[in-house]
Amino acid sequence: MSEGLGRCEACGRGGRTMRLCVCCRLHVLWAALAVCLAVGFMIQILGVPFQKRLPPRNEQGDRFLPWSFLDRVAKPAASATCQPKLHVVFLKTHKTGSSTILNILHRLGEHRNLTFALPMKYQFNYPNPFFSRRVKGYSPTSKQKYDILCHHMRFYLPEVKKVMPDDSFYFSILRNPVTLAESSFTYYKSVSSAFKKAPNLDAFINEPLRYYNPTEKSNHYARNLLWFDFGFNHNTYFSPGYVSGVVTAVERIFQLIMLTEHFDESLVLLKEALCWNLDDVVAFKLNFRSEESVRSLSAPAVAKLRAWNSLDWYLYDHFNRTFWQKVDQFGQARMAREVQMLRARREQLMAECLQGGKPVEASRIRDESIKPLQFGQAKILGWELKPDLPPGSRDICIRMVTPELQYKDLLDAKQFPLFNISSTSKYAGKTLANHSVPLPQDDGRWRDMAIRPNLLPGSKDSQAKDIRVVR
Repeated sequence: MSEGLGRCEACGRGGRTMRLCVCCRLHVLWAALAVCLAVGFMIQILGVPFQKRLPPRNEQGDRFLPWSFLDRVAKPAASATCQPKLHVVFLKTHKTGSSTILNILHRLGEHRNLTFALPMKYQFNYPNPFFSRRVKGYSPTSKQKYDILCHHMRFYLPEVKKVMPDDSFYFSILRNPVTLAESSFTYYKSVSSAFKKAPNLDAFINEPLRYYNPTEKSNHYARNLLWFDFGFNHNTYFSPGYVSGVVTAVERIFQLIMLTEHFDESLVLLKEALCWNLDDVVAFKLNFRSEESVRSLSAPAVAKLRAWNSLDWYLYDHFNRTFWQKVDQFGQARMAREVQMLRARREQLMAECLQGGKPVEASRIRDESIKPLQFGQAKILGWELKPDLPPGSRDICIRMVTPELQYKDLLDAKQFPLFNISSTSKYAGKTLANHSVPLPQDDGRWRDMAIRPNLLPGSKDSQAKDIRVVR
């Protein structure tokens, strides 16, 4: 090479023939070509792209990103190697938006051909504690394990562990006890004796002990409903040591506690924890009331409901704080980006699937398979699908708007094809029967996570403060 360079210098001085100059230039070109080939080869080995493919343009000529690409971008580098978690226990609490989460689990489990731990009817003998013998098809001798447990139950860990794998991911959802109490009064007034006796919500708020008797059936809906669903005594006095022990037990078992008021942020955290994709957690809101049936409460009424539901308020206050700690660890800016992508994807699917893009009253929905159950005093809204959807899109869209009771029947028919299950048009009686089961005597057998508390009703406020509200 040095000899060639010397000749090039001579050529440059005009001391050599034209042939020698051409030969010199060829040596330089070959050397440059060899360097370029070596660099390109190394780039291919290291996986560094020469040129990124531009995304396609929309009808207006602007470029947009396909959702599969957005989902890959949204995940951090560390999650690229994680494996989706498919053993899931969801404690479905009441009036918290949990029906929407149930639809997510139903669709994912059906798509991946997972096995559900299904109840004999529509709930696991609620309000009695969960027992493995209530799982359809379960046998203590076979010790069968399931992939997903998600239908209404009163939580009891020892029996849950009999049917679910040891590596199961446990999560649940909480709602502000004040708005939860307002919703429960409207929804459960026909079944709770305390709500039945009260002429209206204001009367109940002002004098709850006048109407509430802890021994009467279905009164768990009237006080500390979240505490009850988690398997604890909802009528105990507020004791700092006791409630702190309960919260510690819940934290030890449940890896994620979602919040109704921050539903989309909760879905992002769920997606991250389970290593799922964006489309795995996108959903339409299900089993919700019309706006005209929602009541605004005065500041004194809010304070009284907090005091009456002091156990629930303590639980909500604690997990509200830990929720935002998780968001901070996730990253505020990253959370904002992922929430934006989740909402954009939801709006896209709503535009593709729904007639009018807005919820409608059940009377307008002709298809019984997607008509929501009307229960309580409020109108429960649903969704009307576009009539001209192509077969592939219709299958996806109809699953996204299928209420939990009808979807449970679909899963039941797939897992137990030899059983003659009832028509979905006749499910209401079964559901109401479950709601009206009287509570068992408090013998403390299922309270393995906390010391058996007193049964006397209390009204001490937890004095929880600083609840964080974003929207």
